[in-house]
Amino acid sequence: MEHSSGEAHPDPRETVVAPVDLAARLDEALAVQAVAFGLTDDEIDVRRQIVLRHLQQRGARSLAATTREGRLVGFVYGMPNDRTQWWSTVVHPYLRQEGNADWLGDSFAITELHVHPAYQNRGIGRRLITRLTDEAAEPRSILSAIDTESPARALYRSLGYRDLARRVHFPSAPSPYVVMGAWLPLRRR
Repeated sequence: MEHSSGEAHPDPRETVVAPVDLAARLDEALAVQAVAFGLTDDEIDVRRQIVLRHLQQRGARSLAATTREGRLVGFVYGMPNDRTQWWSTVVHPYLRQEGNADWLGDSFAITELHVHPAYQNRGIGRRLITRLTDEAAEPRSILSAIDTESPARALYRSLGYRDLARRVHFPSAPSPYVVMGAWLPLRRR
């Protein structure tokens, strides 16, 4: 983009992916998640407590995508999966039924990945998840997503994730989820 003086201006949607103190920027991150995922204020309040609890887990790491001006427009966080955590206890029977229960061990769990809709389709989600998993000590990664064809599912598949269990029902979630897993490092384009 050029200014009338002929100088190039940076694209305001250009982003930098870097480690972030997610607890310190949680309101910004939840605002992105609310827009990207359609959360209500009550759901945001519940998510706040969950994220803060997750960030205290051993090995939890987070990255953010920010504009040059510092606006948070995307984030990802995850941690080594713990079979005793609530998420694992819910998905275990579904994975066991499909013969994939072993994926709960020695996996890095992607807990949340969200990009503001105005910044989607620019490779930001791909950069966030690949950078986070590139630093994982575990040989594979696991995540859950709404069980419908979506840009998120297409992204995960392009990175090498495959369906491990479908029609997973989380308490109070209106839609079924899919659990997906991939060997690390994630596939590049």
